[in-house]
Amino acid sequence: MNELKHFLAKHLIPLGVVALWLKTVIVSATAFSLPIQNGADVFLLLIGPLGSLMLLLGFSFYFSKHVRPLVFLLVYLLCTALLFGTLLYYRFYIDFLTVSVFLQFSNVGGLGSSTAELVSPYDLLLLIDLFVVAWFTISAKIERRSIERPRGKGFAWSGLVALVVALGVSHIQNPYLLKTDYARDELVASLGLYNYQLVNLAQGISAPLKESWANEATASDIKAEMQEKPSPDVDVFGLAQGKNIVMISLESTQNFVIGQTVNGEELTPFLNQLIEESFYFPNIYDQTAQGKSSDMEFMLDTGFYPLSSGSAFVRRYENTFRSLPQILKEQGYTSAAFHANDATFWNREAMYETLGYDEFFSKDDYEVTDELSVNYGLKDKPFFAQSIDHLNTLESPYMAKFIPLTNHFPFLLEQEDQSIDPADTGVDVVNRYVTTIRYQDEAIEQFFADLKKEGHYEDTIFLLYGDHYGISRQYESGVHTLLDQEENTLTHLDLQKVPLIIHIPGQTGQTIETEGGQIDIHATLLQLLGLSANENLTFSYDLFTRPSDVPIIFRDGRFVSEEYLYADHTCYDRKTEQPVEETYCAKDQEIVREQLSLSDEILLGDLLRFLD
Repeated sequence: MNELKHFLAKHLIPLGVVALWLKTVIVSATAFSLPIQNGADVFLLLIGPLGSLMLLLGFSFYFSKHVRPLVFLLVYLLCTALLFGTLLYYRFYIDFLTVSVFLQFSNVGGLGSSTAELVSPYDLLLLIDLFVVAWFTISAKIERRSIERPRGKGFAWSGLVALVVALGVSHIQNPYLLKTDYARDELVASLGLYNYQLVNLAQGISAPLKESWANEATASDIKAEMQEKPSPDVDVFGLAQGKNIVMISLESTQNFVIGQTVNGEELTPFLNQLIEESFYFPNIYDQTAQGKSSDMEFMLDTGFYPLSSGSAFVRRYENTFRSLPQILKEQGYTSAAFHANDATFWNREAMYETLGYDEFFSKDDYEVTDELSVNYGLKDKPFFAQSIDHLNTLESPYMAKFIPLTNHFPFLLEQEDQSIDPADTGVDVVNRYVTTIRYQDEAIEQFFADLKKEGHYEDTIFLLYGDHYGISRQYESGVHTLLDQEENTLTHLDLQKVPLIIHIPGQTGQTIETEGGQIDIHATLLQLLGLSANENLTFSYDLFTRPSDVPIIFRDGRFVSEEYLYADHTCYDRKTEQPVEETYCAKDQEIVREQLSLSDEILLGDLLRFLD
């Protein structure tokens, strides 16, 4: 034992660097889908974490003649916690933790009641070295045993050289790297997990400066760069003018469930029937980022892209906006949001006030008991049933947005509420998803019946939309089994489609194959209400007239255009479904960078305060 302690005392710092570096490289190479395509990428994968780890662990002796064991242990613990936390987060969201996510961690779904779904027994291997380091450093402190310090300048310079080399090679590989910070997998692959966090931290600190430096000239320049929108379709413009508006967020609902059967039973029998009498858009892509449900609301209300890091609901709730509630208030509408969760969840209470909502019926306005709740809160059926009384208090015309909860990862539902058997795909999350999707469908069917009974149906336009994906890539193999399809980049992207159903009583049903994104629902609704979306600064296109040559943009830099799609850092020809040279996607990539940059400049600079 004394020999082991002597060995560790002499080599603890370099051994700690090697251990952290090794497990970081292994996790990065095996658990993260990083774009490793050539020898330079492999080199960056290896050297990326090394310099930052040497500099971080060196904090324990840089400012002292001796190694401070507890400082070393603290840094080691934080690095391990960051690695492990990122691994869990990535398994569900297929994304990397950011500073903004840490600041709003209470809003991050999937890492609370469902942690057991995300943890693997092999994860314990990531903690073995931590226990050894903790045992030795604590005992060294107690026994007053000294830890040998590496040669300070040589150690520091080696770490700095490794860091500079990583930055230099990554810049040569991709000159746009720091300008496209939303492509976090590329940042992690090029810079390493810890350097990426430092870059992310620097960007977070600099964000408030953009608001301070912004002025009216900046806003005018940005406005001039916005793309012009086509004229509205005269056949549908004003089709729902003056009508009440009921929006129903279909929690975690992907479009593949529409018309799908399991063991001969329809997953969504009511929605399938409703589609026959509605405008149905089957090619609408999920464009949410780390804000998930709040991102969907943000796009719907403002027509702006979400932030790449964190949620606009949390980060920019004091901005000036030109939102749906504000636009409709000028037409005599009252607006209300219904969500039986805490009013502060995703900072909705503050953001709804900024957006101009007149009412927010939250958890305190509902009877929420253990018997009526599951997973994230009040079940959908009692939620909709209790919402009717609140809806009756609104003056017409009104805009009412309903956000149910039950169909949320990890898709838990008591046996007595299940009216369809779970699927048999070999993936439990997907199997349970079937039961909660059907429950949501039944809850909406009952809600429509109650609306008709209470006189809220005939003079109303209904928008039902998927708010974001439900089955992450971690569990998609079960969906591929269910749909009997191959598992590849193109089928993954196809599964990112969410349903959009626009129902106007008395209107003939029509399936519209136009491809678009969730952001386009904003302009589409305005056109149906007879209000021109072109009068407002927005990135939203009316889906009835959306140009086919405008790409659908995802917040991480992926896109879908008429001829090509770009995903997993590969350009694909949509006709052949084969990879092609990236030059074919270059024109659309420039549009993507430009549009996301413009949206970020407007939000981070709060530029709408300077515009009429």
